Amino acid sequence: MLNRAAFPTALRLAQGFPVLAITGPRQSGKTTMARALFADKPYVSLEDPEERLFADSDPRGFLARFPQGAIFDEVQRCPDLFSYLQGVVDKRQRMGEFIITGSQQFGLMSNITQSLAGRAGLLQLLPFSLAELNAGGMLPATLDAAMLQGGYPPLYDRPVTPGDWFPNYVSTYLERDVRQLLAVRDLSLFQRFLKMCAARSGQLLNLSALGADCGISHVTAREWLTVLEASYIVYLLRPYHRNFGKRLVKMPKLYFLDAGLMAYLLGIRDTGTLSTHASRGALFETLVVSEWIKRQYNTGQVAELYFWRDSAGHEVDLLIPDGNRFMPVEIKSGTTFSADWSAALRKLSALFGDAALPPGIIYGGEDRYEREGCHVAGWQALAK
Repeated sequence: MLNRAAFPTALRLAQGFPVLAITGPRQSGKTTMARALFADKPYVSLEDPEERLFADSDPRGFLARFPQGAIFDEVQRCPDLFSYLQGVVDKRQRMGEFIITGSQQFGLMSNITQSLAGRAGLLQLLPFSLAELNAGGMLPATLDAAMLQGGYPPLYDRPVTPGDWFPNYVSTYLERDVRQLLAVRDLSLFQRFLKMCAARSGQLLNLSALGADCGISHVTAREWLTVLEASYIVYLLRPYHRNFGKRLVKMPKLYFLDAGLMAYLLGIRDTGTLSTHASRGALFETLVVSEWIKRQYNTGQVAELYFWRDSAGHEVDLLIPDGNRFMPVEIKSGTTFSADWSAALRKLSALFGDAALPPGIIYGGEDRYEREGCHVAGWQALAK
């Protein structure tokens, strides 16, 4: 098992809260982390029909089996359990007693808010980061291989190819979760919606256009997208528009949280196809943005990232807060520096003034250097 960057955060939260809640997409390593860090605790999967029936029908009796606490996997399947869990932890006042995991923010977060507010420390765990893969000696050798494979742990701990694994992931997990949360009558329509979202990763989100292309209303498109957000499949990057007037774009940008899943949904099956694909730049941008989200999640933070774009089309891909200042970052999949890469960075830095940190460019090459007042770093810098 790879050493996860979130291990110290999980242990820290378990020292300060009676309940540690680990959430994230299915197959991101939540259960593996919980069982590795808290191996002394009994493990119960609430996907098991018998255990779920026991927890639903007799929650007090169910919890009485675990006087020293336990790990409850996919706990959102038993929403009534949360109120009884609150009573147990309030009575015992022991830190890190229960570890709960869930792959749907809807069920998990709503129940934590209602019953475990102030009692649960939250950790959001995404698939492997480039830094985790690099530390474990599993970093793909090339950028295209890294984008094609993505970061889901099963693609690194067993002999399975992305072309074999992703179809089963989509059908077994995504579509099942969707059926639990939405009344989707036409599953093929939802599959089309998924693929159209992948084709728009890195673009401004226009729900009306997305819905029209899929043959659904913008209301349905919003509902389905909300489920994808709650399942940690996509992320909406918000624009930064404070203090700069009304000529700035207010729509968010849509990003997948795993480049490998995005590549699969785009029909890309090998690095040869990827190297010349029209969406290669969007895949690289998706990879970089997801890496920054993972960095913040792994430290227990809520992801606080922005982009900037004005009505004239000037855009900076990422604004990364650092206190009251921001580091602007441009993302380019090319391997050779171009002078126009820094144009928007210079414009934004002038607007921000002293609030702007030295700008950076992450590109598809491998070297590091300074050009035109920008620190330019290759993709492998993200693996450090």
